[in-house]
Amino acid sequence: MAEKKSSAVTKIIEEIGTLSVLELADLVKALEEKFGVTPVAPVATPAQPAAQTPAEESAPEQTVFNVVLANAGANKISVIKAVREINQQLGLKEAKDLVEAAPKEILTAVNKATAEEAKKKLEAAGATAELK
Repeated sequence: MAEKKSSAVTKIIEEIGTLSVLELADLVKALEEKFGVTPVAPVATPAQPAAQTPAEESAPEQTVFNVVLANAGANKISVIKAVREINQQLGLKEAKDLVEAAPKEILTAVNKATAEEAKKKLEAAGATAELK
């Protein structure tokens, strides 16, 4: 049975439902900063095998992605800047080495919205990126 939600929670849920993917990514970042939390991939626990119906046999939708820089392209300086913007833990030398060693993973185990945003930034800088 579903739990009854307060009107404030219901309003927030309805408002979130109107946001675009990029706005949701901004919201997630803001919440992470505000409350000091970081996303963690859920730990898989072994489940008891159960009889599957044909509908359950299809592969589940992927929820965790890796962003791979496939090719830096001609404008490596812009790509290095984009890589540093995406992965702020990297220094200039690390970002440069990463770009020059393409194909390399830029981000690992991120949600779809973050991965797509990173891919767009890399492609806008002239690189070729893939989500895996």
